[in-house]
Parts: sequence; structure tokens; C-alpha cells
Amino acid sequence: MIKILVDHNIEGQAIMLLGTLTSQGWQELLPFEFITLADKGLPYESNDRVVWRYAQENGMILLTENRNMSREDSLE
Repeated sequence: MIKILVDHNIEGQAIMLLGTLTSQGWQELLPFEFITLADKGLPYESNDRVVWRYAQENGMILLTENRNMSREDSLE
């Protein structure tokens, strides 16, 4: 099972993506799970480094759109 951590700012897009991938049969070919920050108790204002480390420590792919590029902990 592939675990995908969805950043709070794209939860709506992730729902649409999940629906599309599922309707096209990808879920059967390559099982995956979308997980939100809230699902794991991470505050939506968590900095980039915290989110990235959490994803890495838990073997997750991070799906994000606008992590801040101007801060020291940026994923830039």
C-alpha cells in the first residue's frame, strides 16, 4: 500500500484526484491511500520541515502545492 500525505491546501484537489484514479482502476493496479495532516494529528500550520520529516519517517509520498519558499524550513 502506497501512503500519500496530502497537504491541507490541496485536500479538495486530492479528493478529485482520488476519484479519478479510482474510477480508472488505478486503485486495483497499485493500491494507495490518501492521508491528510489532520488524519495524523498534524496542525495545518506545521512548517515544511515537520511535514517532510513526518512523510519520510512514515514512508509516505508528500502531495503538496504551496509550501512556503521564503522560510528557513522551506522545501524549496
